[in-house]
Amino acid sequence: MTGDDTPTDDIMCATYRALCRHGYANLTMQDIADEWSKSKAALHYHYDTKRGLLLAFLDHLFDAYTDRVADGGDGPPRERLQTLLADALDPPRTDASQELRTALFEVKAQAPHDDGFRERLARFDRYLHDEVRGIVTEGVETGAFRADIDPETTATLLVTLVNGARSRRVALDDEAGVPDAVRAFVDDHLVEADE
Repeated sequence: MTGDDTPTDDIMCATYRALCRHGYANLTMQDIADEWSKSKAALHYHYDTKRGLLLAFLDHLFDAYTDRVADGGDGPPRERLQTLLADALDPPRTDASQELRTALFEVKAQAPHDDGFRERLARFDRYLHDEVRGIVTEGVETGAFRADIDPETTATLLVTLVNGARSRRVALDDEAGVPDAVRAFVDDHLVEADE
């Protein structure tokens, strides 16, 4: 990528549309250029390869994700944790959201073979893990959550649950009951009995 003059938002929007339309496996730089309404050469001026562009796209998505999925810091830990997990489980709905989830599922399949994809995808997990761990730690310290709860282990479990629910949504087109199960887990396993 070159310089600071990159029309990032336009290219990222074009990448989003192209991914939704073509999926990862069939996506070409020409597809993205067509969605951008510029030439493939113009796109290559900013990104040398499809891989480089998709890594930048994952960075772009991460910024949007951290804006959307964040602990607001207000209210009781139980409510904040429920809100955080609900936001992580239920991304904004758009006409193309299922197509994008499917394309990103395909991108995730590249992670075992590509350090760049793996590192960027791991950022999403680390971010959510840290947010969950922070709320759980506060809940334990303030007595809102049981004293014997390990925030690190709980965060790992809940992030794994969110990831599994996302994969299930894409692979099986099924998300039934997951948000209720997460709420029940928090209430049954974390919250002090008198809360």
